[in-house]
Amino acid sequence: MLESLVIETSAEINASVIWLHGLGADGHDFAPIVEELGIPNMRFILPHAPVRPVTINNGHEMPAWYDIYGLNNDSQQDESGIRATETKIAELIAHELSQGIPANRIVIAGFSQGGAIALHTALRYPQRLAGLLALSTYLPLKSTLLADRHAANLDLPIFMAHGEFDSVITLATSQASQAVLTSAGYVVDWHEYAMAHSVCAEEIDDIRNFLSRILA
Repeated sequence: MLESLVIETSAEINASVIWLHGLGADGHDFAPIVEELGIPNMRFILPHAPVRPVTINNGHEMPAWYDIYGLNNDSQQDESGIRATETKIAELIAHELSQGIPANRIVIAGFSQGGAIALHTALRYPQRLAGLLALSTYLPLKSTLLADRHAANLDLPIFMAHGEFDSVITLATSQASQAVLTSAGYVVDWHEYAMAHSVCAEEIDDIRNFLSRILA
């Protein structure tokens, strides 16, 4: 199972959030955000991606959920790497189930490359989850969604957010992913912020409201 940083916000836990970091970061990246959210009774699982060569970064080794060849719509995608990581995230979900947290109290979240894995995994998961946070990201393997998706999460609450000035994953790229999801019948709670490839205070407030609502 993936090595993870685990933060529990109260002695009594009744919900879990599995939160995936972006390319080149690690599980500690979003620990400050967890503290800012200040939501009690929650376990945040912040896994560390394995280190691997990343093609788009000249083959340099770094923490990555899968290889990236490019970020254009027609770029080759690392399907085997994405699906292998999907299996690893399913193991984290299974561990939370074994801890007594039901699937409908588990949120999958991610930023950038981690958000791509969150989108990919949650929509294919065979039990109804609590919700999905997809931050500054895109939907990978779009062409396989309709064949792979699971009916259990067709009505999954999806919070999707992006920065207007993002030069890493452009706003248009994320909007195209939102359009694919909407055309597939998903309801996306879409947010745009005046920021680059990052997280802002207004977004944290909106995430807090979203989590409080879906886990009420």
